[in-house]
Formats: sequence, structure tokens, C-alpha cells
Amino acid sequence: MKKADIRIFLTYLQSQETSQHYLKTCYEQLHIPDAATLSYQNANVFMYNLEHGNAFYTHGKKSDMLLQPILYFYGMVHLLKAALISLRPHYPESTKILAHGVSTRKRKKKQYSFLEDEVKIQHQGLFPYFSEHLFHMKQMPFEKITMHRLATSIPELQCLLRLEQQDEFIEVGTIGETSLTFPIDILDAYYITANAFIKRVSTHIPPVIKTNVNKTNISFELKQPITKSFGPFFIDHFEEKIYFPKNREHFIPVSEVMIHYLLLYNLSMLSRYESQWWGELLTLKPDNEFPLISHFLSVTAEKTPLLLGDILLNQFRNSPI
Repeated sequence: MKKADIRIFLTYLQSQETSQHYLKTCYEQLHIPDAATLSYQNANVFMYNLEHGNAFYTHGKKSDMLLQPILYFYGMVHLLKAALISLRPHYPESTKILAHGVSTRKRKKKQYSFLEDEVKIQHQGLFPYFSEHLFHMKQMPFEKITMHRLATSIPELQCLLRLEQQDEFIEVGTIGETSLTFPIDILDAYYITANAFIKRVSTHIPPVIKTNVNKTNISFELKQPITKSFGPFFIDHFEEKIYFPKNREHFIPVSEVMIHYLLLYNLSMLSRYESQWWGELLTLKPDNEFPLISHFLSVTAEKTPLLLGDILLNQFRNSPI
């Protein structure tokens, strides 16, 4: 994922003509009938979702941290809707899919901890809908999940987690390269043999040319580089490194887009409805949750638009602009 390519492409989509051309191309590639008519009908709503989404992120970066979770969450929602329109010309098919698709505890405990809090996945709503149609995840690998487990899956947060010996990932490769290297002791953490580990990993990466196992490492040579930040492989686009979970408890085969959505959803709910806790976090900075949340907000502001822009661009790469 080249940042410059994505930003140029998002600029290209800022007109009715180019948005319609993009949608028509997407619909034709999906063999959707009446592609020209549907692209004409959807061009404006597609373009405005992109425009509004980018505006939320732009204003969020200029705003106080007090408001950032709300602005980034709804910016993400708009960009997700644009991505869905490029695949689903009749989106939204019903009002049931307009809900958020996740929920949190209604009342927080007195000694509330954000990292120990959970979100629960609903059967209907935006989250399960985009997970299925953008990432082919009809069945979730979890019904509920803690903020700690989500946060430790974002590679750009590992620098902070590492300071407290909480990092749960290891570096296994570099963006653009076709080799992956794992320490041999990862087999103990996964309670698995080398052959079983190779088989398990191979289902989540591009075609494997060859593998090698020695006393210190397990290495893979791939036909092409990993390009998607999709669990169990997550990409740090600041350091251009690829990370993999140290143990099987953090082996979560989901898109990083889904992780950002769940974290932003919970933070936006806290900033809106738990004003005392949110206010005390920002002013008193009582514990290690403040730097982690603060750093996450700065990361997601830059990374999420790129992740979603990459989805839009990939749908268009087969055809010339």
C-alpha cells in the first residue's frame, strides 16, 4: 500500500464524473446488471460519503482530544459506506443494517478500566455487514472482545506496549519483501509442530515458494509480498514492518479495519456518554491508558483512511483510469 498512490486516487474521485466512472467500472467487474444506470444513481452519494468522511478526519486532527473519537468514528463510518456502495449498489438494503452492529456495557463499573472493557458483536448492523461484504467474514471468530486484545493487535502501538513488556507481537518481515522469518520458539507458544505451524500460517499468506526450518528460525519465501493488514499479519505503515502474534491467544484472523472500528466505537461512546470518566482521563491522566488512547487516536487518524482508500483503489486496479 503506497500512501501517495492512495491519496492521489482519493483526489481523483472528487468529482461526479470520476466517481460515476469508478462505480461503473466496479459494477461491471462484479457483473452487476445496469452498471451504467446504477453508477449514475450512486455517484453523488458515493462522492459525498468520501467528502464527508475526509472532512471528519481533517477536523478531528485540528480538534481537541475531547472530540476526536466521535469525529474519527463517524469519519470512518462515511468511508465504510463509500466502500460498500462500490460493491453493493443497493446499499443500504434495509434500515436494520444502519445500526452500529456492536454494543458495550450500559453502565460502567466504579473502577472502570478501558482496556478491560468489552464490545459485543450484534447479529445485524454496520459492523457485521461490512465485515461480510468487504472482508468475507460472515462468521466472527469472537462474540465479544476486550479493548486490550484489540489495542495489542495494532502494530503501531507496540512501541508503547513494549515499554511495559505488554507487546504481544513479533516482527517477521518488511513491507514489499517476499520473505517471512519466525523464531523457532514460537512453536512452544502455539503448542504446535513445525509442519503444523507452516500449514496454519500458509492459509493466511500469498502462495509459498519454499519453507525452511532450522534450529533458530522458520522461514517462508513467498511468491509475492503481503500487502494487507489482515490478521494474523498486521502491518506497521510507519516503520514498514510486518508483525505476527507471539502466542495463539492473539491469533485473530480479522482485518485491521474491523479492529479500528471497534476501538473507535467504544471510545466515541465513552466521550459522549461517560463524560466524567472521559474528562478525568484527559485532565488527570491517571494511568497508562491515557498515552495508549492518545497514541491510538493519532495512529487511526492517519491509518484508517489509508486502509479504506486501499480497498477502493484495489477494486479499480484491474481497469485503467
